[in-house]
Amino acid sequence: MEKDIKLVVSSSPHILNYESTKSIMWTVSIFLLPATIFGVYAFGIYAAFIVLASILTSITTEVIILTIRKKAICIDDGSAFLTGLLVAMNMPPSVPLYIPIISSIFAIAIVKHAFGGLGQNWANPAVAARVFALFAWTKEMTTWSTPFITDSVTTATPLGASKVALVENFGIGHITSATASSGGVSASGPLEILRLVSPDVLKTDVTYFKLFFGLKAGCIGEISIFLLLIAAIYLIYRKIITLEVPFFFLGTIALSAWIFDGLKYGQGFYAGDPLFHLLTGGAVLGAFFCATDMVTTPLTVAGRIIFGIGAGLITILVRMFGGLPEGVSLAILFMNMLTPAIDRFIKITPLGYIKPKKG
Repeated sequence: MEKDIKLVVSSSPHILNYESTKSIMWTVSIFLLPATIFGVYAFGIYAAFIVLASILTSITTEVIILTIRKKAICIDDGSAFLTGLLVAMNMPPSVPLYIPIISSIFAIAIVKHAFGGLGQNWANPAVAARVFALFAWTKEMTTWSTPFITDSVTTATPLGASKVALVENFGIGHITSATASSGGVSASGPLEILRLVSPDVLKTDVTYFKLFFGLKAGCIGEISIFLLLIAAIYLIYRKIITLEVPFFFLGTIALSAWIFDGLKYGQGFYAGDPLFHLLTGGAVLGAFFCATDMVTTPLTVAGRIIFGIGAGLITILVRMFGGLPEGVSLAILFMNMLTPAIDRFIKITPLGYIKPKKG
């Protein structure tokens, strides 16, 4: 007689995936380490303390909360480690240690466990923690260090410097055609305006090469686009990351920048610099490693496309018209909140469903 097989019936969706949570979390963490290590190398040993403080705090908070909830201690699943790592990667390299520590506690205790724990969080914990830190300690979270300089030298990110340069030199946040033709300072795009008016602020010239390989100011884990893309390609190959969200997220940023960003420089429509917007700020880190969180993104392909487009539009709106130079984290957090509504209106077609004939 054959042994009885017990079938576990759970609520939908029923998605077959041979990857365990543990393997996914540790694989993502391992492939994010090169970009993190590069950030530590670029900004110095203090950045390593930020990373360690974030990870240790996340793990410790996880243990404490699980103990209080009388749940099994399962920190080996890697979820707390990854959250702490992402919190650190989204921190400026000179923030006081209490900021990543409190942010990690907020990510684990409030965003994750207050809503039920792993798999039930309403937003990506690391993204929510960064937004929390940004509004709680705005000055510290917008103070940057120059990479590869022994002494700590305050600088600006290329994204922030280009925005400030427009306001300080033209007063209205953009160059009009009249200004450009009147003999005053004019620039065809962000790289040129940085070369003209911001060399003393950035301490170096800005090129696409430097932006791509991480020779720029920024958060610890976001500066090397090269290393982040290598990690993303492998995770896509392993099918841990799906392409819909990052493709439409970054594609919307690039397309919107190309169409509209040239207006700020008196160049008109279809004259923007999409590459600058893709290589600066947290666009790549956010699109591939924060916006693709399986718990907080829509279940359907169409839903993920809407999520990516929405996040890209919000990002470019903040960058072009907002008070902050960057909007990636705000965009992801906002779309996380819309995910339940997207899933409600864009539903998975049941297996075997036959659309009724009209009439």
